[in-house]
Amino acid sequence: MLIINRHLTIPDNEIELTAVRSQGAGGQNVNKVASAIHLRFNIAASSLPDLYKQRLLELSDQRITKDGEIVIKSQDYRSQEQNKEAALARLQALIKSVAIVRKKRQATKPSKSAKRKRMDSKNLRGKVKNLRQRVKHHDE
Repeated sequence: MLIINRHLTIPDNEIELTAVRSQGAGGQNVNKVASAIHLRFNIAASSLPDLYKQRLLELSDQRITKDGEIVIKSQDYRSQEQNKEAALARLQALIKSVAIVRKKRQATKPSKSAKRKRMDSKNLRGKVKNLRQRVKHHDE
């Protein structure tokens, strides 16, 4: 059972874990042992609340397939058990990320004094640059 928060858990039968061989260098061990983990989690068929399902499906995350399935591959560690824990932790983090309700941004305007200070600093900068220019001689 994967615990997401105090009110939400996912039963083990909804998470499909498959052991596969890891990629990359690693010598004989990598060729013999299936230490990497493929985690599959079907969003639509899960017991998650509808709000979570909807938000997960709306995410533009490469780990979520068009069919609404989360696929996570973990091969960071040499042991299958550590990779399994890492994959489950990533799934947990992904589901937790959609639980957070972000505040709507409230549009604001800069104050008159802020506008004035900005213009004053721009004018001052312009004057400094003017003083750095070559001195023009007026021949009469």
